[in-house]
Amino acid sequence: MNKFNLVCLTIICIFVSSCAANPTSPEAKKCRVALNAAYKNLDIAKANGFSGTVEYGKAAALLSAAKIQEEFGKYPNCIDKAERAELHIKKSMWKE
Repeated sequence: MNKFNLVCLTIICIFVSSCAANPTSPEAKKCRVALNAAYKNLDIAKANGFSGTVEYGKAAALLSAAKIQEEFGKYPNCIDKAERAELHIKKSMWKE
């Protein structure tokens, strides 16, 4: 590998690492809080026998997707999915 390629590779690595998500940012914290609250409410819905509803299934799928978004540092997407999951959890408990 010549020096030019090595310099280019180094610059690219520095750029890519600087673009990594900040897990201590306010958005990261909001994502974690939203996920924790939604998972807690999902557990409550399950304990109350609502796990068989379509809305519960939608909420569980959204929370799985939100967790993946968190892992990739896509905090706004994580927050959005967690909040939408909360709505589905509430809807699941409205049905009898």
